[in-house]
Amino acid sequence: MTAIGIDKLSFYVPQHYMSLGTLAERQGIDPAKFSRGIGQNKIALPAHDEDVVTMAAEAARAIVTAEDAEKIDTVLFATETGIDQSKAAGVYVHKLLDLPSNVRVVELKHACYSGTAGLQLAAGHVARKPDRKVLVIASDVSRYDVDSPAEATQGCGAVAMLVSANPRVMELDTATGCHSEDIMDFWRPNYRKTPLVDGKYSTVKYLHSLANAWQDYVAQGGRAFNEMAQFCYHIPFTRMGSKAHAHLSKLNEAQNDVNLIESGMVYNREVGNCYAASLYLSLISMLENTDIDLTNRPVGMFSYGSGAVAEFFSAVVQPGYRDHLMIAHHRKLLEDRVALNYDEYLAFRHAPDPTDGSEAVMAQVARGRYRLARIHEHKRHYEAV
Repeated sequence: MTAIGIDKLSFYVPQHYMSLGTLAERQGIDPAKFSRGIGQNKIALPAHDEDVVTMAAEAARAIVTAEDAEKIDTVLFATETGIDQSKAAGVYVHKLLDLPSNVRVVELKHACYSGTAGLQLAAGHVARKPDRKVLVIASDVSRYDVDSPAEATQGCGAVAMLVSANPRVMELDTATGCHSEDIMDFWRPNYRKTPLVDGKYSTVKYLHSLANAWQDYVAQGGRAFNEMAQFCYHIPFTRMGSKAHAHLSKLNEAQNDVNLIESGMVYNREVGNCYAASLYLSLISMLENTDIDLTNRPVGMFSYGSGAVAEFFSAVVQPGYRDHLMIAHHRKLLEDRVALNYDEYLAFRHAPDPTDGSEAVMAQVARGRYRLARIHEHKRHYEAV
């Protein structure tokens, strides 16, 4: 059987962030409520000329070579903060990356789960056409109402993955475990800019879904808990990842070893929630911050999307994987950022968004190559600078 999995992967976050210490000061609370209570330090924030398209294009640009572009025949764009009810955001990315015209482009949505849907669909396609590659991108902006309990769990970012035969980073196992259930723990009606969320209920259903997805994974012939060298979880905030691992450890009557998850939460702590990209930011964080050699060792991954769909799956890290990571690039992205004060944070939230067809021209703030230049006659215009 041909090995299929992740050949390359990269993430992108904008240049600006707000420290949760700043938010704590605004709310008049102890900063430890955020740093220890939910395990978060910063919220990544997009400027007015940045959105899911520009972040996606930046993440993908880092891994897609001219040779790759010739072999890509599918782009799967996962997001729950799409910019259009009809047109797939990935079509804009397809143009910005100058990919060939004989490429299918589809947008996928199911809360924070859709990146995993994209990865699994990509693997199935490559199994049928092993000479082709699929570009999977998860890109999201997590935004909640000002002064709401969820405000501290905002963030944004994009992860791009190139799925191929004979991958150089991770080979996907065939066994996966799924769980779906119609619940209302988090949702965003079409008429709202921000979602509605029942945080406590969502935490309960996350853990319930984890248990069911794990049980299905085992039933489908998955690996034993103690085989996994590391675990990565969907991380709306890092304390949720810790709770998830404690829950799964208990289900398997195993020790709750934080060393199996800690490296996979380093980047998420500094970025915040990036929805569909969250699990894969955790995966990159784990690969780039784990001291042990993961060669030929399996990693367990859990994806959760409110509403709810969940999946547990695993993948084996490939020999020479570190040669294909972008550690210096990613760390520079996180280090070369600018902190915003609270008033600047509010200004970033109020991006021009004309609904009457009038024009909004965006000031050039984005640090990357791609930016949203203007909105005119209900059309978004992107440019490469």
